[in-house]
Amino acid sequence: MAIILQEKIPYDPFSPRALPGVQPAQMETWLHQDDAFAAQMQRREALLDERRDEVLALRREAEPAARELLDLVLTQAYPGAIDHAQRPDGVTVRIDRTEPLETLCRLVQEDFCILQKQGDEHVLTGAILCFPASWRLSEKFMRPLVDIHVPVASYDADIARRVQRLFDGIRPDRPLWRFNVLWYEDPELFQPRSASEPRKTRDRATKSYLRSERQTLLRLPETGAVVFSIHTYVLAADSLPEMENPA
Repeated sequence: MAIILQEKIPYDPFSPRALPGVQPAQMETWLHQDDAFAAQMQRREALLDERRDEVLALRREAEPAARELLDLVLTQAYPGAIDHAQRPDGVTVRIDRTEPLETLCRLVQEDFCILQKQGDEHVLTGAILCFPASWRLSEKFMRPLVDIHVPVASYDADIARRVQRLFDGIRPDRPLWRFNVLWYEDPELFQPRSASEPRKTRDRATKSYLRSERQTLLRLPETGAVVFSIHTYVLAADSLPEMENPA
């Protein structure tokens, strides 16, 4: 498998914030496109074709939200596209609104998780997740926020309540964003791992690659679902560039 790396990252991953670590974003910067676009898109398409059941899940009740998300992504990234979209790498993608998550997988680098309020909590009802960072979609699908974050040690009951309040307060057209910092020996983007076998904490001194996810939260105005998007950056640890300002 080819190694897919970015040469730069558009924020400083060494300036962490206390959990949940969110800050305001703009719709204009909701989606990112970087120098690994073509390679990541090829990997996404291969995973969708070869491991569809591991990277895609969608409940019937989430289908309207998935279609709304597809329309929003088209508006932001491919304005004017109706039946087909021309990607920056020259690939033409057929827009299939009967398969909204599959179409999204072929359009942008971001993974998307759809969370809908059921009772007092938001539940993961749909996702296209090609680049999991040590978790399995099958184990988190149809689970509430607290269960999704188990076994993250720092995600205690207080953080869980704060995150749920945060989700309740998200407004359309007012995205929020945060990032994480992970250190891996293997640069592979598809890194599923069972919650029963959690990855040991790794530090920069012993690992070869920085993996950082730019995560955004956005409420869809029509269905009210919350979209959690993940843009994955992987850089060689020994060639990290000077960091730019957050965007």
